[in-house]
Amino acid sequence: MNNKARYLITLLAIITGISGAVWAQSVPDGMMTNKLNPYGGADPWIQFYDGYYYLATTTWRSELIMLKSPTIAGLKIAVPLQIYAETDPSRCCNMWAPEFHLLEGPDGKHWYYYYSAGTSGTLANQHTHVLESAGIDPMGPYHYKGRIFDATNDVWAIDGTILQHEDSLYFLYSAGDGQYQSIFIALLENPWTISGERVLLSQPTFNWEQVGGAVNEGPVVLYNDGDIFLIYSASSCATADYKLGMLEFIGTNPLNPNDWVKYPDPIFSRSDSNGVYGTGHNGFFKSADGTEDWIVYHANDTVTGGCDDGRTTRVQKFNWKPDGTPYFGEPVSPTQLIEMPSGDGVVVDPISHFEEMVFSRFRSMIYESGFLRHWDIVARVDVEPSPAADAQFWVIPGLADPNAVSIRSINLPGYFLHHKSNAIVFGPNDGTAEFAQSATWRIQEGLANPEWISFEAYNKVGFYISRQFGVMALVQGEHMTDSQREEATFLEEQ
Repeated sequence: MNNKARYLITLLAIITGISGAVWAQSVPDGMMTNKLNPYGGADPWIQFYDGYYYLATTTWRSELIMLKSPTIAGLKIAVPLQIYAETDPSRCCNMWAPEFHLLEGPDGKHWYYYYSAGTSGTLANQHTHVLESAGIDPMGPYHYKGRIFDATNDVWAIDGTILQHEDSLYFLYSAGDGQYQSIFIALLENPWTISGERVLLSQPTFNWEQVGGAVNEGPVVLYNDGDIFLIYSASSCATADYKLGMLEFIGTNPLNPNDWVKYPDPIFSRSDSNGVYGTGHNGFFKSADGTEDWIVYHANDTVTGGCDDGRTTRVQKFNWKPDGTPYFGEPVSPTQLIEMPSGDGVVVDPISHFEEMVFSRFRSMIYESGFLRHWDIVARVDVEPSPAADAQFWVIPGLADPNAVSIRSINLPGYFLHHKSNAIVFGPNDGTAEFAQSATWRIQEGLANPEWISFEAYNKVGFYISRQFGVMALVQGEHMTDSQREEATFLEEQ
């Protein structure tokens, strides 16, 4: 069987749900395992709205990405969509900690998408920003609404979130506070404008909040039958001891620090027995039928895991203690089976273990150990590329045609191999038909070796990925030199 035939069989397995080489071992219907992504799942936020789960995570880049699925497990194979891209150099880069909330604006309800961003080449200029949706679709379209800041304390600030209490909105965020990174609260005039000065709410004064750095960040509000809790992340995100702490609102004025009580112990932290570390920066969501409460958070698989794209998104159901406080339990092992959220239906977990998935890499015929890889957004062939993940890809049914393929990076979340002005590049799916077609490829017999493969552009018949003028480009097959045909020929390895 040649590679073209094997690809078509694999694609059929994906489309029909039949177990195939792409998927790992199956699990019982209605059960699933963590994680929701193999890479790039930091600072996750999930909302269930109008029949779908929506997931956003930190991108570290200039684009914001959203995934959508009618089931939680379906998020594992949902195609990421770019909902916003930024070009303003004052806020172009390092996009972190997305959250989206359906709020009442001056002209009705909109989704307000909060995130942190800064300037290229440094993390010293991070600030909080917000987008506004045109309607009430969480996928947008969105437009930039503004930067959210306290004019009297316009400082480095990240991880914005919303508290709704009675008829008022409040903005909570993390910012520098002398030797600490602390959590502040401020009244909002509207979903994008702070009214008045910030108030200090929580400092990292306990020892367990100071591992690797004295940090309180990632605040998120949890409501329960009239009670209000503030869950936050503590210690450095670069350590295995990144964890969750909690404040409870016990008064009437959220701007009064005395109306909050801080719990002296962490409420959710690493589990060495389950192999889960650095559990932090979480959110909360309801099951599809509204009967269950779930936590979403990120974690690492090893003690040495860092504050980077190696973190992955995890979910699990939680309960409430008799006193009305939340009980999250231990972070579950990635190999442990858990029930899917109530209301998701009897569905199959499409990927039981990402670690057992077979990712592809493409060896170039022209070099002994040369592989197709991304170099930032540029595609090229390098000998023994480093890091290795730059040359590993997830081959999925084509965005424009399920009988063809699209090639998705595993460590640039949401990025696909596509052609742009004949150059071969990587970029985020913007949801347009034009992008879908440029990111879809037909697998053909290798132009220089029929046992290998070549990639023909879906929307430019007869043009293949090869090299021209020293760069990866679309080249017309019938006019290629022998060398270009070899440059256009790859061996898929797994």
